[in-house]
Amino acid sequence: MIAHLRPEESLLLVVDVQQRLVPAMFEAERVVRNVSILAQTARLLEIPVIVTEQNPAKLGKTVAQLNEALGEFHATAKMLFSACTAETLDAIRKTGRNSVVLCGLETHVCILQSALDLLENQFQVFLPNNAVSSRYESDKSAAISRLHSSGAISCSTEMLVLEWLRDAKHPHFKSVLSLIK
Repeated sequence: MIAHLRPEESLLLVVDVQQRLVPAMFEAERVVRNVSILAQTARLLEIPVIVTEQNPAKLGKTVAQLNEALGEFHATAKMLFSACTAETLDAIRKTGRNSVVLCGLETHVCILQSALDLLENQFQVFLPNNAVSSRYESDKSAAISRLHSSGAISCSTEMLVLEWLRDAKHPHFKSVLSLIK
C-alpha cells in the first residue's frame, strides 16, 4: 500500500548531475531546474540530501547550477553505476528515512540501477520523471516504464514538492510556489 510522501520520512538522492554529462542529456536545462527545485525544497523542509558523482575525474563535479540549491554538500564519488554503494546505503540508512526521492542522470543506467537496489533494500522509491534524463528520450522512457513496473512511484517535481507541503497554509508554501512558477 502506498502512503503519502511525508517530509519526515523522505530523503533526496541526487545522482550524477555532472559537468560533462548534463550537456548531452535530453531536456538538460529542464532537468537541472527540477533537480534544483527538489534540492531547494528539501533544504527548506530539512529533508536530508545525498549527492553522488560518477567517476568525477572523468565526468567532472556536480554542475555549478546546483551549488546554491544544494547548499553545503559532500558528493560521494563512485564507479558503480548504482548510487547504492556501501557508503551511500549506509548514509541513507543513518537518516532513518524510508522514502527516497531519486533524481539525476542517466535514467536508463544509474537511476535505474539505483532504484532497483533501493527497492531490493525495502525503500519506497519516488521518481520525479521530469527530474531525470538520458541522452535519448527513448532510453529515458524505457527506464521509467521498467521502474514503474518494478515498484518505483512515478511523479513530477511539482506534484512531489506540493505533496511534501500538503497545505497552502504551510509556512514554506510561498517560497516553494516561487520555485515552481
